[in-house]
Amino acid sequence: MAPSPVILVMAVLFLQAATMAATALTVSLPGCPSSCGSMVIPYPFGVGAGCHLAGFAVTCNRSYHPPKLFLGDADASEPAEVLEISLLNSTVIVSSAVRYDASKGEGAWGRGLAGAFCLRERRNRLVVMGCNLQAVLLDGDIGRDIAAACTTICGATRPAAADGELADSCAGVGCCQASIYLGLTTYGVRLSPFDTSTGPPTTTSSAASSDQSALVFVADNEWFGGNTSKLGSAVATRPGGGADMPAAPAVLDWAIGKSGCPPHGSDDTACRSSNSYCRNSTRGYSCQCDNGYQGNPYVANGCQDIDECALPEEYPCYGECTNKPGSFSCMCPGGTHGDAMNEGGCEPTTLLVAIGGTIGLGIPFLFVIGMAMTNMIKARRAKKLRAVFFKQNRGLLLQQLVDKVIAERMVFTLEELEKATNRFDEMRKLGSGGHGTVYKGTLPDRRVVAIKKSNITVRKEIDDFINEVVILSQINHRNVVGLLGCCLETQVPLLVYEFISNGTLSDHLHVEGPTSLSWKNRVRIALEAASALAYLHSSASVSIIHRDVKSTNILLDGRLTAKVSDFGASRGIPVDQGGVTTVIQGTFGYLDPEYYQTSRLTDKSDVYSFGVILVEMLTRKKPTVFESSDNISLIALFNLLMVQDNIYEILDPQVISEGMENVKEVATLASACLRLKGGERPTMRQVKIRLERLLGSNCDILQGLSAELHCPPTQLSNTNSSKLYIMERDFLLSASFPR
Repeated sequence: MAPSPVILVMAVLFLQAATMAATALTVSLPGCPSSCGSMVIPYPFGVGAGCHLAGFAVTCNRSYHPPKLFLGDADASEPAEVLEISLLNSTVIVSSAVRYDASKGEGAWGRGLAGAFCLRERRNRLVVMGCNLQAVLLDGDIGRDIAAACTTICGATRPAAADGELADSCAGVGCCQASIYLGLTTYGVRLSPFDTSTGPPTTTSSAASSDQSALVFVADNEWFGGNTSKLGSAVATRPGGGADMPAAPAVLDWAIGKSGCPPHGSDDTACRSSNSYCRNSTRGYSCQCDNGYQGNPYVANGCQDIDECALPEEYPCYGECTNKPGSFSCMCPGGTHGDAMNEGGCEPTTLLVAIGGTIGLGIPFLFVIGMAMTNMIKARRAKKLRAVFFKQNRGLLLQQLVDKVIAERMVFTLEELEKATNRFDEMRKLGSGGHGTVYKGTLPDRRVVAIKKSNITVRKEIDDFINEVVILSQINHRNVVGLLGCCLETQVPLLVYEFISNGTLSDHLHVEGPTSLSWKNRVRIALEAASALAYLHSSASVSIIHRDVKSTNILLDGRLTAKVSDFGASRGIPVDQGGVTTVIQGTFGYLDPEYYQTSRLTDKSDVYSFGVILVEMLTRKKPTVFESSDNISLIALFNLLMVQDNIYEILDPQVISEGMENVKEVATLASACLRLKGGERPTMRQVKIRLERLLGSNCDILQGLSAELHCPPTQLSNTNSSKLYIMERDFLLSASFPR
């Protein structure tokens, strides 16, 4: 008897469903384990011989309940537990601890990792919890390159948090943190305890005990942000003796091989699935599914089509959705036209029907009309989006608070800046950093400008850019980089500066060879930078604290004239307040220790950072990476040699040969700026006057002011202060961004 048609149809449907299920589960090689407990094991990872690519072996330890997955073979000395594997991002999250020997003050992280893995840059941070410790993360077990560093201080009362601003900030009092910008497989860890009464690291028994209860982590940024408060009590309860640190999750990058993608069509490629492609990375390459596909590109038929119509939240369609291989179409229903991707985008087609019914016009005319309408809709959407960004970036408030003529001159359109940079062509790129990329552009009036474009679209970056506009729009000084305007029609505002073509002070100081900037030029540049900072501090009704004074933020033009730049971290403080409590910002090596310990920001914080620059000019050594044979920082060594009257031991030989007549005075001025207590430091105006005297300018006037350097700061007047527009001042003070 022939089988029933119904039975045949059901059998076909069953086979199709089984095939689809098998395809959906294609994550590992046939015959290989695809999971360990709740962890999925996607190829190129695998358990056992023949189940993984070289360097991607994992071990499923079933002695745990539930079982746990570890990187490496079962006999690995220090296996790292796997918490998550991402094929899309080419990352793996592991739980790994710092192996630490308290008796030596040294440790290591990552010894159990294979060569295919390295710590992901900017995604992880060094975290240290303890008292009076200087922590350094080094390149490898015995490396000399510093990957991250921070300092903890105890013994002072932590200031009260304002509106939750300082809660769990781990800003230096009992806890410190630093982003890791160098992605490596292994790191060395060094803890140097110190006595707060003397400042520099020490090895005395009283201080050495401070690291016995310290906690050291290499941790994922997101995990640390949610676990700071839980870790706070762990320092006090951890037993001494230097046991291994608790484990914390960290994010690793991984790549195939040690070079880029194999030639197209090569049998050596790890990208085995159709509808996949190879992507180069700095350490090798990875495989990705084509757009419109998802799954595992490392196994045959691992990339499967995404049914976008079944995922309306991710792929909204307000019309008739049709899935296609690798894409989908979204059309307006019959009798309507427009953009079905937007809610309310489909409109009745009565006008088009009338036009289409006209004899002789035909299909080509309808096509032209349709294209014109599509372009109009796109232009309208782009215009609305620019208006949304303009409002989001407080453009309306800026227009109200700044003089109309000034606002029209300062606000550029996105179209103007795209034309000036040839749509931000890579050939126009001047450089990039943590806050964004700078492009060279030419305006219609032939002015050459520098245009700063952020790479990150988080709220804090937008706040930093808007803060920089507010600060620089109120400044007019020859030694401050000029802000020509901004564009508020993008998600993160674009800033337009005058073009400074000759690099930074750091570039000119730290060159190869025995000589760099002449001593006279160094003192003149220091005077110009001091003049700019003194202007910011005392020549306005709102005192502006730069908060990130360093040699890389002092630009030099063709005549080596100094221009202070980068005001993203700056803070305005009314002159009658004197200071403000805020989240700590700045650069390690230049940061004021009093501000670091108390979170109290004053103009004396900039004075300390300027003192570090003077030391950098005197020694030609970088404060961020210098470390003496006794593990002492540059500033601690400088202060020690000043006390011993042996400063010439650390000076740049060029400075000794060129500046014998006044080098000791500059060193004394630097030492005054670097005093631990901010109240004992001079003001920037006093520093400026001393440098003017050293250069021999305004001698007659300065003779009457020479005693002013020895007066308490409270005795200085601000008679030359000029008032800003009231509405501009209110604009600065009304900023609600947390800083």
